[in-house]
This record gives sequence, C-alpha cells and structure tokens, in this order.
Amino acid sequence: MAVENWVAKQLEDLTEFRRDLHMNPELLYDVDRTAAKVAEALRAAGVDDVHEGIGRTGVVGVIRGQSNTSGRCIGLRSDMDALPIIEETGKPWASQVPGKMHACGHDGHTAMLLGAARHLADSRAFDGTVIVIFQPAEEGGAGARAMIEDGLFTRWPCNEVYSMHNRPDLPVGQFTINSGAIMGSVDEVKITITGRGGHAARPDQTIDPLPIAAALLQAVQSITSRNLDPVDAAVISLCTISAGNAFNVIPQDLVMTGTVRTLREETRDMIEERLTAMVANIAAGFGASGELDYIRHYPVTVNHERETGLAARAAQEVAGIENVHLDMPQTLGGEDFSFMLNEVPGALINVGNGPSAGLHHPEYDFNDEVIAWGGSYWTTLVRQRLPL
Repeated sequence: MAVENWVAKQLEDLTEFRRDLHMNPELLYDVDRTAAKVAEALRAAGVDDVHEGIGRTGVVGVIRGQSNTSGRCIGLRSDMDALPIIEETGKPWASQVPGKMHACGHDGHTAMLLGAARHLADSRAFDGTVIVIFQPAEEGGAGARAMIEDGLFTRWPCNEVYSMHNRPDLPVGQFTINSGAIMGSVDEVKITITGRGGHAARPDQTIDPLPIAAALLQAVQSITSRNLDPVDAAVISLCTISAGNAFNVIPQDLVMTGTVRTLREETRDMIEERLTAMVANIAAGFGASGELDYIRHYPVTVNHERETGLAARAAQEVAGIENVHLDMPQTLGGEDFSFMLNEVPGALINVGNGPSAGLHHPEYDFNDEVIAWGGSYWTTLVRQRLPL
C-alpha cells in the first residue's frame, strides 16, 4: 500500500468535507453551494488561480509546478452533482435535502480531488501545470460539454485528461480499467403517434394509437436482434407510455419515451435510422402518423490506449500490480467525461468502494476509506506524468 502521508494528515478533514457535501446535495447545474465550498477550499490551499462559473457552475483550479521546462499540462476531473433520489442510508450524515442525495459518490470524488489539489499546491513537486476540474451536471445535464463549450481546453490546453469513479463491490484498495469503449452512449427517444380519437364503443370510426404502440414495442426489439451484429452491444428500452384520460374514450395521441445505449457510434447511427423508419411506417400502416424525436446526449466513453496504460501504472504504484485489474467490463451506463475524452487523450479509472449498495440506489453511500486511495492515485499520476 503506497497511500501517501499527506492523505493520512488530511483524511479526517476530507472526510468531514465529504460528509458535509453529502448532507447538502445539489442537482445538475444548481451546485452553487458545492462549487463555492470547492473554490474556497482551493484558495485556502494556495492554488495559483481559481476560476468559477465555467460551464455555468464549474470550477477550475490551476496549480503550477516547481518548474515548467516540459510546458505540459494535464487535467484531473471530478463531478460534483447529486441525484433526485430519497436517501435511505440512515447515516448520521444522510441528506438533509428532501428528494436529493449523493447516490453516485460525486461527493467522494470531489473530496479526493480536493485533497490531491491541496497536496499538489503545497509540494509543487512536478514539472508543468495541473488543472483540477470540478464539473457540474454529470447526471444528465452534460456539464462536461458545457465546460468545454465555455473554453475549458482552449483556456487551459491539456496534453492529457483523467477522471476517476468509485465502483461498488470492488474491494477498497483495488482499481480497474480498460482501454477502448468502456461505457455506452446515452440517447433519449420520444415517439409520438397521432391517430383519430373517438368513442370506445365505435372503434371503427377511430384510429386507435394503442395497438400501434403495441406493434412498435414488439418491432423495435428486432433492431437489436435482427439488424445488429450479434457480437455488438446495444439496448433499446421504451420505458413510458402516456395516452388518454378516460376509460371510454379512444385517445387521439400517444407518447412513448425511452433510451438507447450503444458501444459504437456506427451502431448508434444505425439504430436512429431504423427507429425513424419503423415509427413512421408502422404508424402509417394503421392509417396514423408517427414521429420520432431522437436526442443524442452522451457519446460513447472511449479510453485512449496509451493513457489507459499510464493511468494503470499510477494505480499499480499505489495499490500493487495484483490490485489493478486491466479487464474492466464494459457497461451501457453513460458518463459525460466522454466529451472530454473526445477532445483530449485520457482515461477514466474505477476505484473500489468495497461492499456497497449499487450506484443510484437509495441505500448507497461513498466509503470514506476510499479517499486515501483515490487521493494517492491522483498525486502519483501527476508525479509520474510531470516528473521533475
């Protein structure tokens, strides 16, 4: 175990900081309190420059090393937002905000990166520049894209960018990573079927959108079973149906919503094309009209091969070779760090959260033991990538 001394000295304070964030969760871009506390802590740590309001409520801290002969800059990114979930942990530091909780560990991610920033600003034991990126709105708001559009990588050009996420049920003190596509694209679909409403006792005088919806529910699954290479991966889930408001009236309109997840952009394109055709043509076959609104949210998260190896090397120094797994399984869950990886070479690594409820579960809580491991990983990565 190569957890560094600075972490032990800061651990109690960082745990307190993490639990304060947990008690006061904020959603999406409305992370004003969280961002203000992060900015205040960065300034107190002596970070060279602290910039607020990047991508609405993001925070960027700039830390310059003892020297800058390399001229290199690396970015370290954490997310800050919580989720609209009612907490059921029963912990003393449970959410004090009804209907909101840190159910994905972003409070812990923030604490780990803050601790690393404090140490880097104190030691300056690297050659180059580090920017610490505290991002809002990972949970569905594309905060990474907002920060990029607000000049993140034009104002602070990075050679590499890295992120870290906790992983429930991976033992504390272990890491896992893989190169290539590791997380899925995240798209939203809205299907509107317009028929002709009327009396339920006279269906022949109507065009009922409900049988059309039933046909569509069956048909769309044939896209993955009959249009997709069997060794590829994708999910089409239609999750809501809304139609009508009376037991004896056939509705005029029906709306279905759902999500599409893929691991390849080519698959994403194919599914959108096939869905568009199916919605229009199946509805037309019943004499109705169908419209698809296909909204692309997050792209596929693709770890760069070289940077994956560099991230693994840092984790191995911290945890030992035997505790760093290079075969992290792919998932169709999404991550908006994908936007940053599409701009700058980098990698996302998972750190073990120990026995734990799953992410986005009302009984989930970040394990404070992980702070030492994640903080040590960050500073080790900087030392390796920007050696004096």
